[in-house]
Amino acid sequence: MYSGIPFPDIDPVAVHLGIIDIRWYSLAYIFGLIISWFLARKMSVKSHSQFTVLKIDDFLIWATFGIIIGGRLGYVLFYNLRYFLEYPLQIFALWEGGMSFHGGLLGVIFALVLFSYRKRVPLFAMGDIIACVAPVGLFLGRLANFINGELYGRISHTVPWVMVFPGGGPEPRHPSQLYEACFEGIILFTILNLLWWCVPKYQKRTGFITGLFFVFYGVFRFGLEFFREPDAHLGFIIQNLSMGQILCVPMVLFGLLIILRSRPATVLKKAEKLNQ
Repeated sequence: MYSGIPFPDIDPVAVHLGIIDIRWYSLAYIFGLIISWFLARKMSVKSHSQFTVLKIDDFLIWATFGIIIGGRLGYVLFYNLRYFLEYPLQIFALWEGGMSFHGGLLGVIFALVLFSYRKRVPLFAMGDIIACVAPVGLFLGRLANFINGELYGRISHTVPWVMVFPGGGPEPRHPSQLYEACFEGIILFTILNLLWWCVPKYQKRTGFITGLFFVFYGVFRFGLEFFREPDAHLGFIIQNLSMGQILCVPMVLFGLLIILRSRPATVLKKAEKLNQ
């Protein structure tokens, strides 16, 4: 007998404006970018780095395009390539959903590298600040997934907070979107910002926070995927591992590499002078 809690029937459309519908998912992206931009501006003043407030304002547009283009292309390549090869015009149908975090991350990384080169801003000084504020968007995005009743968890009868999702059949499931919102959003944000704001040596060790973001997100996502229902058209890729888990492995390794190579800013400046 089902003994969980009812799924809240929230309309995925937040605002109806005639023929235009503004969805919670869209608002999650918009408010995620705005709040992250506001926090990043405050951090740039505190850090006194070359990633100034004005350059953060400029980077907001770059980050937006990186998230949208990278997120969509990541979904196409990693999750549904066969379908989009058959119907290529559907790649542009963003209103139908289909975004990949790992693709969006690659898009932002590309934007960071290009912006760093064009504006002559140290890459990891930028990366550390962006890493600290990124969990805001992750948190809001997972809440939007929950409201949409998508990316729900696996069937379970062992915990009292399971739910029957409208598109998930009659069996109760883990609300895995809320698990991810907690770990990928709240906990990751807390860890990175406590280290950046309260432990000065980690703020000065450029790249360290960036590396931690990759490692912690990868570990959290890998573990939480055991509670999340794999994509129906993909299933498990290797043994009992999903595509999301496989993509997290290089992410964690890359983060560890960044941590190992991170150096205090003063050390980097001395090295640059010696090379001149």
